[in-house]
Amino acid sequence: MEFAIQAEGLRKAYGDHEALRGVDLAVEPGSVLGVLGPNGAGKTTIIRILSTLVEADAGYAKVAGLDVTQQPNAVRSRIGLTGQYAAVDERLTGRENLELIGTLHHLGRSEAKARAADLLDRLDLVESADKLSRTLSGGMRRRLDLAASLVADPVVIFLDEPTTGLDPVSRTVLWGMIREQVKRGVSVLLTTQYLDEADQLADRIAVVDSGQVIAEGSPDELKTKVGGERLHIRIAESADMPEIVGRISTATTATPLVAEDGCTVSIPVDTDFACVSTVAAALDGAPVEVREFAMRRPSLDDVFLALTKNSDEKERTVA
Repeated sequence: MEFAIQAEGLRKAYGDHEALRGVDLAVEPGSVLGVLGPNGAGKTTIIRILSTLVEADAGYAKVAGLDVTQQPNAVRSRIGLTGQYAAVDERLTGRENLELIGTLHHLGRSEAKARAADLLDRLDLVESADKLSRTLSGGMRRRLDLAASLVADPVVIFLDEPTTGLDPVSRTVLWGMIREQVKRGVSVLLTTQYLDEADQLADRIAVVDSGQVIAEGSPDELKTKVGGERLHIRIAESADMPEIVGRISTATTATPLVAEDGCTVSIPVDTDFACVSTVAAALDGAPVEVREFAMRRPSLDDVFLALTKNSDEKERTVA
């Protein structure tokens, strides 16, 4: 199978700083790869290389079947890019922005107008189409920015933290637009600081730290890496925690883990679901106010924190 995006051994240094240290990535056609990582991990550098904005110092990359180094112009004709900040011209209206981009892509005047009108309709921008871009809200500007990246009907889209700074409603609207493109067969590489965004949109996730991919897989596969389900118990007063821990310890061999707040304790359940009823029976009648008793799977937040913490510890060990 030919990947929509494929990178092997990407390296990039800026002076003494190694932004990328051998990154391998692959995105299947019509899917979303979410790239997660702390600030400075190398996420934007990956997108800049794959979208032909900068050249890698070493490694190999293909986008839409084209070599990004040997065929940069052909790659640019097949991709769309939405950066971290809206890049529309504030002195033009939304419609004028899209028509200008169509003209720059050599679509021809009538085709550029048709594409602009179609995108304004699809992205629910018709009512604001003839307003100056600088008068639009942040959410509307980001939608217009996404529309701009779609003018040339790309087969691959790069989205670099596209919803940063947006309110929850605007984020949800933009998510719907991204899903629509994927249904049409477009492949997406998405960097994000929002772990719930990756959980919502990504088919697979690559976690990047210090210029390297430290983990990769589906959201469920990554959650499995940090353990199975846990039983969480939250009480009203931290002073009552010894009583709760004592009762749990008599009911199960699992080791209770008390959170920093002193009011929450959890134990691993994995496949031993019988311990849930055993612990519940042990807590029955305890002179303690239990405010929460629930099963939880690890979240992407748990995955991210666990993986990046382990990565930091390895860096310190090597150093």
